[in-house]
Amino acid sequence: MNSMENKKVAVVTGASRGIGRAIALKLAREGCLVVLNYNGSVDAAGKVKEEIESAGGEAEIYGCNVGDYQACEAFFKEMIGRLGRLDILVNNAGITKDGLLMAMSEEDFSQVVDVNLKGAFHCIRQAARQMLKQRSGRIVNISSVVGLHGNAGQANYAASKAGILGLTKSAAKELGSRGITVNAVAPGFIETDMTAALSEKVKAGAAAGIPLGHFGSPEDVAEAVAFLVSDAAAYITGQVLAVDGGMGM
Repeated sequence: MNSMENKKVAVVTGASRGIGRAIALKLAREGCLVVLNYNGSVDAAGKVKEEIESAGGEAEIYGCNVGDYQACEAFFKEMIGRLGRLDILVNNAGITKDGLLMAMSEEDFSQVVDVNLKGAFHCIRQAARQMLKQRSGRIVNISSVVGLHGNAGQANYAASKAGILGLTKSAAKELGSRGITVNAVAPGFIETDMTAALSEKVKAGAAAGIPLGHFGSPEDVAEAVAFLVSDAAAYITGQVLAVDGGMGM
């Protein structure tokens, strides 16, 4: 179903792999021109661009560390200057540097918060400038069930993802009067490179705690994002949608 009748510009951060890639592909199928942000591999981002274009969609790639405010500002300025508008922002970029709290370095804590939380703030601030002018826009922030419930060995990641929830609700209250919605999606265990590194024993134990009995796919998250940025979700803002197979109940 193509619910986006006119070409819209969507920025997806961390779009070169995993959940970000799935979101980018889904929005392209819905008719968006997708701007693929990456910070690691230009080759991986290029492959996503090729996938989109081979299916008849449109995409551009921009390298930028969203945790760097000046780099983020330059990225949005150049992108909006070229494309003329911005309709959708999906803040998906994120990193992990796991470790027990008492052994975690200040640097590891700060780096995760800088990318995951401050990066989302940087992007929202830049995107909102254009969306306010347009008096319309959709922002979706990718949080995590870890941000809702915490997790041993991930104090930095949990703090950053919990912060995303407060940022989402505050931005929703500030921007709602201008027709801009801001929501969050909180994935649970999703089949990505991160979960692929887990042992079979750990994965089996995790799946046992999920009512649906299995991990989700990146496409499951992408479907939720596509709904929240569609016209069907025009009256939904400040909400957190858990895509976790029921594990958070």
